[in-house]
Amino acid sequence: MVDILVSTTWLNKNLTNDNLIILDASPLSTATGKKSTFSNKIIPFARFFNIKDDFSDTNSEFPNTFPSVKQFEEKCIKLGINNTSHIVVYDNLGIYTSPRVWWMFKTFGHKNVSVVNGGLPEWIKNGLTTNQKNRKKTYLKGDFKANFRAGNIKFYNDIIANITTKEYLLIDARSKGRFTGKEKEPRKHLQSGSITNAINIPFKDVLQNGKYKSKTELLNLFNTKKIAHKNLIFSCGSGITACIVYLASELILKNNKSIYDGSWAEWAEKQKLFK
Repeated sequence: MVDILVSTTWLNKNLTNDNLIILDASPLSTATGKKSTFSNKIIPFARFFNIKDDFSDTNSEFPNTFPSVKQFEEKCIKLGINNTSHIVVYDNLGIYTSPRVWWMFKTFGHKNVSVVNGGLPEWIKNGLTTNQKNRKKTYLKGDFKANFRAGNIKFYNDIIANITTKEYLLIDARSKGRFTGKEKEPRKHLQSGSITNAINIPFKDVLQNGKYKSKTELLNLFNTKKIAHKNLIFSCGSGITACIVYLASELILKNNKSIYDGSWAEWAEKQKLFK
């Protein structure tokens, strides 16, 4: 098993490792309008992992919907990913979309996957070499084979059932304002608010200066929520930032964990929470 988080120093020392596949998971756009000042730069040898167009179900009415096994396998093979590859993921916002990619690989049964703590901004801050982005590059086909782990993902009907059973504690990674209904949603036709019985851990609370907080700080944060040994489901606006908090919990907690893939975008739509 590899470390969940790796430093830019570690990655720089291992850049030429033949078994290493570096994935640039930087978003083409975000619902919240986040933009990177390093949009044309990549870590050397990085391969572009296009979440929006290649690794999401583009036929879904909801953003960032989890892809089929077939789609995920085919796109990974095209990127030259093998079953034995150690995958290292980063994004150009520090920690934003990279945990989503980490979670996707874990959900498809790939154990050797890590996230670069601090991502491209940390890499550049440390004075390390970058290359220009080239999204048209092709690679030798890999042999990636998915082994889907259904327990890592939850759907709308699971959340409906959980309101009654309370089998899982739902943790919402959106801002406090969106969770309480005091801030507007990026999807302008939807109300803000929260799912019944959910608690709020904004994703920014697990980060500091674009990196994950220390394990001690994370443990203190989660302890204040009194989640003990409860089964956890993480949610957000569209399934991206939920993975940030999920990964933070994975660093310190042994609880069973999953992601509500549709998150608030699906919940509010199906519950007809329109403005």
